[in-house]
Amino acid sequence: MKLRQSFVNMIGARGTSTMNNLRGVYTLWYRDILIFGRDRVHIISSITLPLLFVFVFGIGLSARMGDLAPGINFTQFLFPGIIGMTILMSSFTAGVSVVWDREVGFLREVLIAPISRASVAMGKTLGTATIAVIQGIIILLFAPLVDISVSAWTVLVLLPLMLLLAISMSSLGILLATRIKSLEAFHGLMSLLMFPMVFLSGVFFPLQGLPAWMDILVKFNPVTYGIAPIRQVVLGASPDSLFSIVLFGHTMSIWEDVTMLALFAAAMILLAMWSFGKQD
Repeated sequence: MKLRQSFVNMIGARGTSTMNNLRGVYTLWYRDILIFGRDRVHIISSITLPLLFVFVFGIGLSARMGDLAPGINFTQFLFPGIIGMTILMSSFTAGVSVVWDREVGFLREVLIAPISRASVAMGKTLGTATIAVIQGIIILLFAPLVDISVSAWTVLVLLPLMLLLAISMSSLGILLATRIKSLEAFHGLMSLLMFPMVFLSGVFFPLQGLPAWMDILVKFNPVTYGIAPIRQVVLGASPDSLFSIVLFGHTMSIWEDVTMLALFAAAMILLAMWSFGKQD
């Protein structure tokens, strides 16, 4: 009720000011955080599934896979990939909240408030991205259980990487949601896009020695450029390790991976803002 009243108060204001836009971004961001914090089932389920992948799938195959790099077994290799997968799956649901808000009528109240449509898109993006990063950090807390040492410096480096991946996927989800009116249709499209993006991003396998057709798909997948730097930072892998992306014979550095993902994120943010501005 308080969040709804915030938009009612803004509707009563005259004109569209920078302060109203910032207040709108904050209110939408806070609303998503508040909803997530109150949904304990959602919190537990969003953490349980990634941990099952690590401790069942990872440990179950670790003995057969052997070490993928000196001192790095399959479970350790998989762990940072699962962090990235958690962020992707959580942030992509930004579109679900947009479609749901449209169906229950909340989005209409937001759109008639004296704030720009771009601010609405940004508020939704940041809210979902923040939740995704929180979930990624929670998974990171289990690193000692798979014999991965995480320092404070590692966490500081990981946070912007995780946030960039979350923002890019949240923006993509919102962009799609502005074009799709049905919640059922969005769930179907989300599954159609999300799972190939997970499977073809290097979450479950190294990026070297792939068949040519799969290598092309992996390199075209923007999520690949989010998973690779997260894995390299968590595992402390060298820039020329098997966990790096090789593009046109060039081994990508972490900064080059980040640049590729940042370009994709910027494009998705701009498109999401533009498309949100076309909402009725």
